[in-house]
Amino acid sequence: MPRPLVATIHLAALRHNLEVARRQMPQAKIWAVVKANGYGHGLQRALRGFDAADGLALIEPEGALHLRELGWQKPILLLEGCFDSADMQLAAQYQFDLTIHCAEQIKLFEHAVITVPLHIHLKMNSGMNRLGFTPAEFVLAYHRLRSQPMVASLTLMTHFANADTDHTAAVSVSDQMHVFSQVCSALQGNWSVSNSAAELHYPDLRSNWVRPGIMLYGGSASSIAAADFALQPAMTLRSELIGTQRIAAGDAVGYGSRFVASAPMTIGVVACGYADGYPRHAPSGTPILVNGIMTRVVGNISMDMLTVDLSPIADARIGTEVTLWGEGLPIDQVARAAGTIGYELMCAVAPRVRMVEFP
Repeated sequence: MPRPLVATIHLAALRHNLEVARRQMPQAKIWAVVKANGYGHGLQRALRGFDAADGLALIEPEGALHLRELGWQKPILLLEGCFDSADMQLAAQYQFDLTIHCAEQIKLFEHAVITVPLHIHLKMNSGMNRLGFTPAEFVLAYHRLRSQPMVASLTLMTHFANADTDHTAAVSVSDQMHVFSQVCSALQGNWSVSNSAAELHYPDLRSNWVRPGIMLYGGSASSIAAADFALQPAMTLRSELIGTQRIAAGDAVGYGSRFVASAPMTIGVVACGYADGYPRHAPSGTPILVNGIMTRVVGNISMDMLTVDLSPIADARIGTEVTLWGEGLPIDQVARAAGTIGYELMCAVAPRVRMVEFP
């Protein structure tokens, strides 16, 4: 009999969240970002959930190939471009759009033996200082690529560093957009600038293509709750109680004995631990639902188990359902308590966790 830990993927939520993205910027086409195995939801499930997207975007060439094998015929964008000549041949064979963010990638493209023109997304470093050409380099790269016969089109692209926390940021969205606009207004090509946070907080930005990621999976792209934007959780992680302990005041729980009961209480043991992707650093007090009632994690997270306070749940027993995140408990609440972000929790769900699909 399988372990009771199950991650349920809600395809209806994926479709709903895509529609939210569409409504936010109806003037733009949508690249649904499915990197990291669809943010941990499964590439095939993401494909089905985002079948109405204008294209799918990811960083893994092998993932892009798998999407084609699964039957996706619309555009696929490689967000980090090609890593070697074999990737370039793959891109030409299966018609992937390519990001180009450095001179080495232009050289790789120029030396590629391909017979089919490719759509190129030229990336500017407008202030994030991660990938991309500086504004001065960007213009030179643009004209260099415009002279190449194997370039089918050029899209002008950048990425915001602080669309989620703009009010406290040293580099603002308006700063980056000013840099990008100054250069790109004189160039031909569609613009691709908005990630999830920019879509939700700056829907009036000029962008012919948008690249939503976390919002499509029902996670928050900022300090504002996902539900405030009508986003729905696409993953619900559930388990069950597999044991209970009645402990006295002064008794400790778990490795390191870091939680000590201040009064008599009942502890529940849940079949989920850090080997399943639950954050090991989640402290006592992290929210969790037992039989639909909010309670808290207590003690250190073990490899295969964690312990919870059953004081608010009078009828809890072995087999009682536990929701670790998802429906009824936003993943971002759990992430904040653990000092991380919802993205990490989604992507960290381990292969040993059973994943099922709900239409």
